[in-house]
Amino acid sequence: MKLTSISATFAVAVSATAAFAGGHVDKTGWPDSFTVGTASQGGTYFAYGSGWANLVAEELGISGGGEVTGGPMQNMALVHTGDAAFGMTTMGPAAESLAGTNPIAPGLQMSGACAMFPMYQTPFSVTALASSGIESIADIPAGAKIGFGPAGSTSDTYFPRMMEELGVDFERRNGGWTDLGGQLQDGLLDVIAFAAGVPVPAVSQLEVQTDVNIIEFTEEEQAKILDAFPVSQFSIASSTYTTLEADARSVSMWNFAIANCNLPESFVESVVDVVMSDNERMMNIHKAARSTLPENWDKNGVLKWHPGAAKWFKENAGADIPDGMIHGM
Repeated sequence: MKLTSISATFAVAVSATAAFAGGHVDKTGWPDSFTVGTASQGGTYFAYGSGWANLVAEELGISGGGEVTGGPMQNMALVHTGDAAFGMTTMGPAAESLAGTNPIAPGLQMSGACAMFPMYQTPFSVTALASSGIESIADIPAGAKIGFGPAGSTSDTYFPRMMEELGVDFERRNGGWTDLGGQLQDGLLDVIAFAAGVPVPAVSQLEVQTDVNIIEFTEEEQAKILDAFPVSQFSIASSTYTTLEADARSVSMWNFAIANCNLPESFVESVVDVVMSDNERMMNIHKAARSTLPENWDKNGVLKWHPGAAKWFKENAGADIPDGMIHGM
């Protein structure tokens, strides 16, 4: 059963919150504090991850917060080793990490990171200054300096490959999104290729300070990328940015929150309950949380679920998670 109605979603919020109210949870083995691996400042991961970390810390009475990292690839490594209790990843880097092809630790199969809850889709989008005259992918000049985000991030892992697939000749640049936005504004970069939940804070900030072009893929470009990469069709709504006058054609990849597989079941179940039982609170953290809904549990076909998370989704979202996709079963 999938929850689709307002009344059903409300029922989940009420029943789930009630189940965890009153201190009736077994807190054996719970940590005194936790960190959530996010990404660089100025990106969606940092805003979203720090937000839910603070929400969980407040609701559960535990010290916790977001930590700046290199993004999904590093988060998989940190959560696998237990250096971070929680993190955030896209499905592509998650699959590569399980296969042992994570560039941070080649050959290491990072099976110690478990799925916790669905977050949102990450659209891939391109931004340039309006003064550059770049209005399409085809307009990007040979040898253009393109900022792809932090090294090892989803954007840095996949966007260069996508640009190569589309025949773009470029010089690769890395850095945090806020820093890259400043470089674009100063003329040190020609383009920024973002893979982040929308609205991307750095793009919103650029819009306030200067005129930008948010570049969509043509139908042909989108089709090429869909054929070559583990992504799906996506449309960036015109309401996302003041610059957009119409929806922008894109592609996207799903993001999931992850937990170290050895964390206590009741702890992870309680964390999931805080995040998933009240979407309005999550929307106040970041608009990308509009997709942080119980019915999107089925968007994970890569990572094994943490037992505590699987228990929550089975009991509150009717999730049909097979035992083979649950850690330890």
